[in-house]
Amino acid sequence: MSKNILVAEDSSVIQNLTKRILSIQNYDIKSVKNGGDVMKTLENEKFDLLLLDINMPVLSGEECAKLIRESENPDIKNIPIIAITGNAKNYSLQDFKDLGINDFLPKPLDYDQMVDMVNSYLQ
Repeated sequence: MSKNILVAEDSSVIQNLTKRILSIQNYDIKSVKNGGDVMKTLENEKFDLLLLDINMPVLSGEECAKLIRESENPDIKNIPIIAITGNAKNYSLQDFKDLGINDFLPKPLDYDQMVDMVNSYLQ
């Protein structure tokens, strides 16, 4: 059975490339463009992983991560979160872990690194 990944990214270019590349890896991908849609989507569907842009409209990735980790629903609360950020130099992995984010990928995305990281969480 294939794994479901939610891609939260407000850039259509990054969103489309990410969807294509992960679909080739036989993952089922759903994407949203803002933090509000992340929360709505997680409440209605089950995902195995969340790729979360930190800088998004409505709710930032940081705000989403906090809400996810505070959720009463274990399917939401325990989802692995990989942050995507254009400001990676402003954060350490520990900063992300403090937010409840498992790992991060800097922009511009290295898609080989992304596939390896996603596989490490889902295989």
